[in-house]
Amino acid sequence: MPDLPPPSPAPRSSPGVTPRPARRPGHGGPASTVVAVVLGPSPGAAARLAAQLADLAVREHHVVTRVAGPSPPPGRATISDGLPGDLRAVAAAARACTGPVAVLPGDLVAHTEALALLLADPSRGTAALVSPPGGGPPVRVDHGRVVAAGNSFHVVTAANGAFRGVLQVGVADLATFAEAADELAGLAQAGALGGATDGEAVDLLLAGLVRLGVPVRAAPLGLLRAARVTGEREAEAAVAALAEVDEDRARLAATVRSGDGFTATYLVSTWTGPLVRLAARLGMTPNTVTGLSVGLAGLAAVAFSAGSRRALVAGAALLYLSFVLDGVDGRLARYTRAFSPVGAWLDASFGRVKEYAVYVGLAVGYAGGVAAGPAGPDGIWAMAVAAMLLQSVRHMIDFSYAGTGHAGPALERPGSALSVPAAPESRGRLAVLLDRHARGYWLRKIIVLPVGERVLLIALTAALANARVTFLALLAWGGVATLYTLTGRIARSL
Repeated sequence: MPDLPPPSPAPRSSPGVTPRPARRPGHGGPASTVVAVVLGPSPGAAARLAAQLADLAVREHHVVTRVAGPSPPPGRATISDGLPGDLRAVAAAARACTGPVAVLPGDLVAHTEALALLLADPSRGTAALVSPPGGGPPVRVDHGRVVAAGNSFHVVTAANGAFRGVLQVGVADLATFAEAADELAGLAQAGALGGATDGEAVDLLLAGLVRLGVPVRAAPLGLLRAARVTGEREAEAAVAALAEVDEDRARLAATVRSGDGFTATYLVSTWTGPLVRLAARLGMTPNTVTGLSVGLAGLAAVAFSAGSRRALVAGAALLYLSFVLDGVDGRLARYTRAFSPVGAWLDASFGRVKEYAVYVGLAVGYAGGVAAGPAGPDGIWAMAVAAMLLQSVRHMIDFSYAGTGHAGPALERPGSALSVPAAPESRGRLAVLLDRHARGYWLRKIIVLPVGERVLLIALTAALANARVTFLALLAWGGVATLYTLTGRIARSL
């Protein structure tokens, strides 16, 4: 491996902004439990990666190297004689660890924030760093997951991305990961992986995980850079290229979730970056921003309960601002890496509380104290309860589907697929047919009525019409969204 220059200076920040440091062990940072395995680095590369891992609070890492030297690399060192030994060393580390395991190639030159996309992610799950096609082994990404991964032996059809060399495996998948590494080591030892080279260990491991049915989240690289180099000159050029990117700006851009809805993406995230920086500068925590969002939603509910046109317009504005802060708190958590289980629980729980409080406020304002039976005038209370029940059912569907690990043909284990270059088709046939004829990514996102679209629907109908129109719209659109979601989930299981 090329001998890389020493670690680069701290990432540049925007003028007047000092990014908050990564969370340290004992302070709730998810990266504090990650064990990193670095494959075949030169002394310079080992020092650089060790410094970056330390910045991310990864205090334990193993180095797999070719020969013992007078100056052993930082961390635990394992001597390997080639690709089979690398893979067996990874398998041994996976079996010995009780936390997530990250595997990095020793020839990697990347922004620290690129590594943080995986190593500092609060989910601590299995994920791979990917980019648009080119610059790395091909992968196929579908709905945010790597469904096919290639290398010099394994073939990928219809590739739409590239693997950038950083792989993290969650605790739940470590046993399968170790099994895949051992099987690949045996195949490499027997010469059954074609011309696979020593530098392809991490590429083979990703292909093994995918082919053994492990769900692998695709973490987009975005504006950041991560490249693998093959010589001293190329290494120096790659390190110099890192300085061309404003890492703080890229880090802020990476806080926008790729799976957000249209409203959250274009009516909130496009202009809230300065708010995230301001909150970080003021030392605000994500939980504080969540509390402010809840307060604004409460004020919106109170305004809606007044029932007058002016109050309905004010309530709509307050509800929108509450949703803005609801997006800022998540971006702030990702920007400062201030993750905590309590914060995630508060955000999810209060999101439901805010929405249902607004429903109550709208119903109170429409009823206006008129005695009209248990259902209220025009059945307003019945509609409010129906809207709550429908939304609760939708949440139950989403949570139960997530809890199954998206079971279905996409995750069925294809047997001894690691020894064949081409993987069997891994997606449900009906799902493929639907995706092939689907038009408009954003149309599909809008149809399912995510939270941003619900907030916008409530705000517009309440400000321009009344609560009855709001509930009718929520029930009609929500019903269509529920049927659409169920159809899609069933299709992906066929």
